[in-house]
Amino acid sequence: MPERPPLLSLDDALQRLLAVAAQHVIADTQSVDTFDALGRVLAEAVRSALDVPPADNSSMDGYALRAADAAQAGALLPVSQRIAAGSVGHVLQPGTAARIFTGAQIPAGADTVVMQEACEAVPGDGLGAVRVVAPTATGAWIRRRGEDVRQGATVLTQGTRLTPQALGLAASVGAATLRVVRRPRVALLSTGDELVMPGQPLKPGAIYNSNRFMLRALLQAAGCEATDLGIVPDQLQATRDALRVAASGHDLIISTGGVSVGEEDHLRPAVRAEGRLELWQIAIKPGKPLAFGEVKADPGSAALFIGLPGNPVSSFVTFLLAVAPVLKALQGADARMPAALPLRADFDWPRPDKRREFLRVRLNDSGGLDLYGNQSSGVLTSTVWADGLLDNPPERVIRRGDTVTFLPLAQLIAR
Repeated sequence: MPERPPLLSLDDALQRLLAVAAQHVIADTQSVDTFDALGRVLAEAVRSALDVPPADNSSMDGYALRAADAAQAGALLPVSQRIAAGSVGHVLQPGTAARIFTGAQIPAGADTVVMQEACEAVPGDGLGAVRVVAPTATGAWIRRRGEDVRQGATVLTQGTRLTPQALGLAASVGAATLRVVRRPRVALLSTGDELVMPGQPLKPGAIYNSNRFMLRALLQAAGCEATDLGIVPDQLQATRDALRVAASGHDLIISTGGVSVGEEDHLRPAVRAEGRLELWQIAIKPGKPLAFGEVKADPGSAALFIGLPGNPVSSFVTFLLAVAPVLKALQGADARMPAALPLRADFDWPRPDKRREFLRVRLNDSGGLDLYGNQSSGVLTSTVWADGLLDNPPERVIRRGDTVTFLPLAQLIAR
């Protein structure tokens, strides 16, 4: 009988995964246009060369004036100038007001903006006058210079994964280009003589290769350069040959299937022959069989290897829990699990597993969680129906109304 190593906890497995990944952090960096940097990881911090905003400006359409000139309700002031966003007015004379628009620079001599809803425009010579209906506090509706960012401040740290809002912040401090880590290069292998591609005849005993499509898409969502190396026959030599090809020019190799202990599962001996194996099984459900190691590439270098289970839900869950953190670590980014949400279970789970479970659930209209009826590791429908995973500790019975731990798929997939 093949040896059966003890199960590792997910936390211990992640610690080992990330410890080895830390030795393979991608050193290559490149400069990219800020327009095209979505999802990339910063290789160096972004610091501001200016104050943001660069000058006091109006946060409202209205009138810039001295608060003392409008201390009494109904004060009538002649309008001496008009200042649109992008233009600079002249010094405001005492006893006058400037018509001003959102984003326009506050003229010297003004200390307050009165929004136009609190004023009445009075026609007259030139720009007319304005009646201030109610007194306004000094400094109202003015965005102060540097109130968002001070010159020299670090606005984005090294290792930040660039979100749309981060790109906006980078642009606000004038960063036209950003220095980022090269995208991880990942080789994807599928193993199993039973696998065929959609569009091909489905012979008896065959199944369509759903994992190939799902994992490639997950890699793309994670910002990787994915190389699909196809389906590898269930043969030891073919598996070794495929691993050698995959190790060349890639940071990580991912395979699906062949990580169990059956006679037709060749990945374990193949990885050991071409490199080394770190772990084999982890104490989670779904996804117990998981292989991790390194495959030798050029002399003195190696590609990391993660072998995922063949069942599609197991493959999906273990990618989110194990592969996604490794991809972040390779880029020098924060590899921690996204923050979980405490939510109410609107179902019973009376027969928990001895392993830590990740149940497919969905948030309902009343703020609770519904459970997909079939939690089998082969039911890929559950991953489409669900919008999150319920992280259930080993042997924990769940009763309707209990508070449970919810991990949104949106954060797990694109983190």
